[in-house]
Amino acid sequence: MGMLLAIDVGNTYTAIGVFQGRTLIGNWRMSTSKERTSDEIGMFLLSVLKHAGLGPEMLSDVIMCTVVPPVMHAMSSAIIKYMEKKPILVEPGIKTGINIKYENPREVGSDKIANAAGAIRRYGGPVIIVDFGTATTFCAVNSRRDYLGGVICPGMKISAEALFEKASKLPRIEILKPKHVIGRNIVTSMQSGIVHGYVGQVDHIVSLMKQEMGEEGIKVVATGGMARLIASESRTIDEVHPFLTLEGLQVIYEMNFPG
Repeated sequence: MGMLLAIDVGNTYTAIGVFQGRTLIGNWRMSTSKERTSDEIGMFLLSVLKHAGLGPEMLSDVIMCTVVPPVMHAMSSAIIKYMEKKPILVEPGIKTGINIKYENPREVGSDKIANAAGAIRRYGGPVIIVDFGTATTFCAVNSRRDYLGGVICPGMKISAEALFEKASKLPRIEILKPKHVIGRNIVTSMQSGIVHGYVGQVDHIVSLMKQEMGEEGIKVVATGGMARLIASESRTIDEVHPFLTLEGLQVIYEMNFPG
């Protein structure tokens, strides 16, 4: 049985994973750029596969989700030219096992659908997925696998960057948990505000979502770049799964191409 290449094109980073069956055997990240050519993408894919002792001929298929339409053409062209596969896209018409209850289902990002599919298989429902990406998103899936909707907030890096850009005396900072809540200088004060502010935001929003969902035993799963940092302080996050989106792509692939 060949391997599956899964690609999640996000606003800031693109996550790439190779699955042997249900096992993720390799994963990489590259920055997402609208200026990057299909040849540049293709050469990057070839190089990371080679580094892992793999080659395009070992792949059965490629599945992809993206929230950045301008990158889609270059990425698809790279996969066709260098992987010699036509990518399978998470888009309307593909089986996901998730019932989208959003007013306009087409507005739900394909990465959120992949997250839901991955979370349902690994943890079951009901589940709330908190994804710390360029935006911080909260998605609710009930025990009947209904995607109920969610919450979208500015991401941590966006918020920190906004302080730097809009407040003339505030510097650009690295997002770290400071030793004390009460900062003793501008940098630690900003770090405290960003980190503890987001912990409070997450716990408050999750608590309200749980009330509104009205089910028992709701699992809260975090993924994305800042997931471990916030989960270490959060009272509501139960699990951290850094590769949830990639795993969800494998779930969707298996659902559409069993065996």
